[in-house]
Amino acid sequence: MRAQLRAELLKQRSTSTGVGLLAGMLGVVLFAVALHALGLATENLGNASEQLATIEPGQRIGTLFAALAGALSITTEFRHGTIRPTLLVTPWRGRVIAAKVWAAIAIGTGFGLAAAALAAGAGAAGLAARGIEVQLDAGDYALSLAGGAAAGGLWAVIGVGIGAAVRRQVPALVGICTWLLFLEGVILGNFASTDAGEFLPGAAATAITGVGAERLTLLAPAAGLALLALYAAAAALVGAQVTVRRDVA
Repeated sequence: MRAQLRAELLKQRSTSTGVGLLAGMLGVVLFAVALHALGLATENLGNASEQLATIEPGQRIGTLFAALAGALSITTEFRHGTIRPTLLVTPWRGRVIAAKVWAAIAIGTGFGLAAAALAAGAGAAGLAARGIEVQLDAGDYALSLAGGAAAGGLWAVIGVGIGAAVRRQVPALVGICTWLLFLEGVILGNFASTDAGEFLPGAAATAITGVGAERLTLLAPAAGLALLALYAAAAALVGAQVTVRRDVA
């Protein structure tokens, strides 16, 4: 298992996809946070809960890119046919998926932490540039960083599970983007009068970071972490089962 995990991490380090994805994520995070920190009206940035809104886009983008990195880690192998030698070296397919899951946790955690750190720094800098006193304290930033890292790691696992089940790269990536950027918002809007939306995987990721607690109906951070871990475990299990049962063309 250790050898397989090292091999998976080497694959990620030896390709330019991960670096490009990370650079793209940081650019989008910086743009989105700057847009909120510099564009929102001053009267809407007077307290901590309102200032958290400036870094929330960064958290969401970090989660999205972590999920995409997880999905790419396996769909790329199916797309280019490198999954065949991978399975020849390690015939037990469940072990291959397990190694990809652990590698995704490490990479997704890094993506989430980087996005959260950049969002926090850019948000504070934007507020300071406008002469607005930052109301966020160390606890807010600590929860944002830890939550962003955890959400990124778990959503990367979900990406691996989706990629293993779907196999085709474009549908997997489009499906993840559509869910996180569009469908979940529509569902949350339709269930605005109930608490059903707080149990969705994207809402659980937001709950972990604590950035939307004052404006959205969300679970407590610990409950969101537990729920998202269940989603990640279920996705990984489904992906592993599909990989074990389906032939590799």
